[in-house]
Amino acid sequence: MADASTPAGDAGSPSFPLPRVTIKFCTQCKWMLRAAYFAQELLSTFSTALGEVALQPSTGGVFIVEITATAPTDSSTVQSPTPTTVQKVLWDRKVDGGFPETKELKRRVRDIIQPDRDLGHVDRDHARPGDKGQKTEKSGEKPKDGEGGPVFEGTETGIKKCEDCL
Repeated sequence: MADASTPAGDAGSPSFPLPRVTIKFCTQCKWMLRAAYFAQELLSTFSTALGEVALQPSTGGVFIVEITATAPTDSSTVQSPTPTTVQKVLWDRKVDGGFPETKELKRRVRDIIQPDRDLGHVDRDHARPGDKGQKTEKSGEKPKDGEGGPVFEGTETGIKKCEDCL
């Protein structure tokens, strides 16, 4: 994944709202619908936390998702009057192999713009940065009554699991 940093006050600073996700797709391969789907998913999930999602037509089998955002500031250092922007490739079809799963793309965007945000079911089997390597794994076993998920009282056995959680 490539990174590039520029001070926001430079002549080359972005003139678009940040953070900005750019989805560069090949028109010859007819990947516009796929790019539009990913854009819709990101906008539905992150809403106003994203400044812009752009579709950028290209050729040559390209499918690259990039994000441009302001770099996080370290509170222990003196604040710079001009914030720095960071451009990072989130997914490159040729490098990462194929197309991203929607949940993986959402995780990568979240890790940059809102690292503390919980993505609900998307995060179930994924360790976030800063979780110290702890990853929840599916064991294939159903939880015992009363363990995990919503619990409803007042049935014959006293405890019934939500049918959506089984």
